Amino acid sequence: MVKVRNIGIFGKCNVGKSTLVNMLAGQQVSIVSPNAGTTTDAVKKRMEIPEIGPCNLIDTAGYDDVSQLGEQRVKGTRSVMDRVDMGILVFAGNIFASEEKNILDELRKRDIPVLAVHSQSDIVPLDVDLAMELNSLYGLDVVEFSAAILDEQQQHDAVEQLISFIIKELLVYIQNNEEKSILHGIVKERDTVVLVCPVDSEAPQGRLILPQVMAIRDILDHNAVAVVLKPEELAGYVEKNIKSITLVVTDSQVFKEVEQILPAEIPLTSFSILMARAKGPYLDYICGMKSIDSLKDGDKVLVLESCTHHSTCEDIGRVKIPRRLTSYLTAKNGGVPVNINFEFVAGLDEIPASDNYALAIQCGGCMVTRKQLINRIGFLKEKGIPVVNYGMTLAYLGGIMDRVSLFV
Repeated sequence: MVKVRNIGIFGKCNVGKSTLVNMLAGQQVSIVSPNAGTTTDAVKKRMEIPEIGPCNLIDTAGYDDVSQLGEQRVKGTRSVMDRVDMGILVFAGNIFASEEKNILDELRKRDIPVLAVHSQSDIVPLDVDLAMELNSLYGLDVVEFSAAILDEQQQHDAVEQLISFIIKELLVYIQNNEEKSILHGIVKERDTVVLVCPVDSEAPQGRLILPQVMAIRDILDHNAVAVVLKPEELAGYVEKNIKSITLVVTDSQVFKEVEQILPAEIPLTSFSILMARAKGPYLDYICGMKSIDSLKDGDKVLVLESCTHHSTCEDIGRVKIPRRLTSYLTAKNGGVPVNINFEFVAGLDEIPASDNYALAIQCGGCMVTRKQLINRIGFLKEKGIPVVNYGMTLAYLGGIMDRVSLFV
């Protein structure tokens, strides 16, 4: 799967963000105007960057927008920061003040690489001493840029220079933050991996869910054998092929059913747990899992979905996990009902500012990037909210977490 990198353009109003986007894209993507607040919602443009591949340039509203809707626009700009792989911080007139430092702090807090661009340098050239100071204090590369260069070749060279710095920053970021494949370090050549995929109302019509597709591709890339079947077909397959099975990966919601079929010597895990391993926050989930037994009557639990979808009576996040968790806590409480208040956030919608959640339960995160998922978990950690993911929750409630975490 080709990854599309997101590059956010940030800065105050009227420093040349939209002009910069238009120059990089080679066409007018954003409206350019001397009036503050011209760019309201984020504007996105796809382009191909050598050595990197497809990238989205995202033009954002001015960080100092004080218009009537300015607060909402700045809020939207911050939300863009949660999903970018790189930030370009645009400033002009050699003014690198509190707003620029705030933007830099916000991006660095998210571990996002930042390139500083001094725009409108035809009006006020970049102060070399300032550039050296920014490099010394913040480790920033500072590029001088102007869209008003009349010579076509000089303009081309300026854009190429800027792109070369973007490539430099992104290559380092990619090397340090690249997601592992879903079965990285587990599957090897000639292995036989059985994938148990329920087909119910939650399964997409005519296709598999993304983690299942990712697992099949990873198995094939390792010259191994992928066997895909429904839960009701597993027992018959295991009986005939028990000696050749290397690993079984199942949808979390049929954990118990699958675990009861498999002999103890056959390793078992789930797509959701493998996603947690590939995406990175696995240890945070392990710590958060310990809070499940501490839940008490009246507690609030936040359920986080990374995509938006139509919910059904078989929805794992909105129906099955709340039902099983409530049943588990009630049984643990001697049969006295324990009522938990569940709240749900879909897609990358903003997480409520409240910090009185006793636990957050995150889906596998197949529809978001590693960086987006880590930023989301980081937000919860800052508020002291423990977090676990779907698959690990179901494994814990079923008493089989020790078995299914064998490979993580």
